[in-house]
Order: sequence, then structure tokens, then C-alpha cells
Amino acid sequence: MSRRGFPYRLIATDLDGTLLQSDDTVSDRTRAALAAAVEAGAAHIVVTGRSVPWTRPILEYLDYRGIAVCGQGAQVFHAGEQRLITSVTLDRDVAELALSKIEAEIGPLALAVSRDGLDGEVIAAPDYRKPGEGEETAHPLPYVAMKEPSDFWAAPLTKVYIQHARLGDDELAEVARRVAGDLVGVMMAGEGVVELLPLGLTKATGLALAADRLGVRATEAIAFGDMPNDTPMFEWAVYGVAMENAHSELKAVADAVTASHDADGIALVLERLLAG
Repeated sequence: MSRRGFPYRLIATDLDGTLLQSDDTVSDRTRAALAAAVEAGAAHIVVTGRSVPWTRPILEYLDYRGIAVCGQGAQVFHAGEQRLITSVTLDRDVAELALSKIEAEIGPLALAVSRDGLDGEVIAAPDYRKPGEGEETAHPLPYVAMKEPSDFWAAPLTKVYIQHARLGDDELAEVARRVAGDLVGVMMAGEGVVELLPLGLTKATGLALAADRLGVRATEAIAFGDMPNDTPMFEWAVYGVAMENAHSELKAVADAVTASHDADGIALVLERLLAG
């Protein structure tokens, strides 16, 4: 692999469905390609919808010591120092109002909430279908069962997860934006994962903060992702690459499409760029 130069100073990668394979591992080939790009002068930033507690095991597995953008941009986390650089919370009164407007339109929702902080738990209602539950993964996602509805609002939150018994993810997200988009941000982050966020918050928000700390501009960044919540990141970076397994909405705005997360899609792009 030639190292005559690398055209970007920043590589931003989503985790699930992008850097991580289906079993939550990262292939040796992708690890080697990222390491070569870093050696060539680029910084690698993980940008994920996972909150810090759900991200930290992955970062430890990767021996990642830099800055990670977590919680859809709400949390900028320094993995090496184990501290939050920034954290944005969702106003709980606003969240309750948004939920009431959505439920008035389509009926009851199944809910989960992500609490803020380095050890913030994800509290899930009994009827909330936990994405990935029962699948064989290296890093299963921990949930805490809601005991009573007041549990949801007992601590500061980064986001609220919503599901509907009848509507699919895309349709649910569209309804939520239409009736509550003036109150909260709405992101579809994965199968069964529609999120309500602080208004205006996106992955690009946190990524721009992290990049500024590194002295890197958007015109020097390449981004990889797979879901609609990666769209703002693609709009911020000069070049956006969607995985073959990506949602059609993200592919439509991507500059390129690479192989899937299970077929070393990131490595294929980085190797080509490193070869010059």
C-alpha cells in the first residue's frame, strides 16, 4: 500500500452498519487501512448515534484514544481522557409536548430514553422493541427496564426513542417531523430506531466541534455512513461515502457508494486513496 500522500486530514466514520460489521467487530483489513491513513496524516473520528456508555466498549475494543462524537452529536467525548468535552440535553418539557402531539396524531408510542452523562442509562418501556436483541454481537446494548413512567423524566436526557405498533420507521419519522418538527429534531438512525433530539442538533454539530479542536476544516474531511442520520455529516464534509447496505435516502446524497460494512467498504476507499 503506497503512502505517497492522503488527500484528507479527517476521516469521519459512523459505527453501526458502517465501521462495525454485523457482529460488532472491525475487520483486520479495515483496521489496517485506517491505521495507514492516520500514519499518512489523517485523524479518525468516530461519529455515532450511540450515547457515550454504548460507545465506550467499542472504543476500548478499538484502542481508540481520540475524540468521538456520540449521541447524534449531543456528546463530544475524549476517549483518552475519559471525559465529556460538550454535552447537549433535550428539554424534558419540550420532549413531553412533542410526544403528546405525535400521539394525538397516530396513537400510543413505545418509548425509551437515553440519559445524559458518561454512565447515562437507556431506560425502556416494556413494549419498546429493543433493536438487536437476541442477535449474536460482540457488544450487546444494555437497557434498563422502566418501572414507572416517571422514570423517563427523572434525569437529564440526550434523546427519546420512539416506535409505533403499525407505522414503519420512515413513516413514523415523517409524521413526527410534520407534527413536532418545530419542537424537536427527528432522526431515523437504524432499523427500529427513530429518535427525538434537541432541535437543530445533528451529527454535523458535534463533528464540526470536534474538527475545530483538531484544526481541521470541512473541506478536508471524508465521511462514511449508512443511515439518514448521517446526511448532515455528508453535507458538512467535502466528500460523503455511503455503504452498499445504506438507506436509499443517504445513497441519494452521497458522493460515492462503496461495498457493505461486511465487505470492507471503508477499507476499499481508503486503500484506493492511499495508493494515489
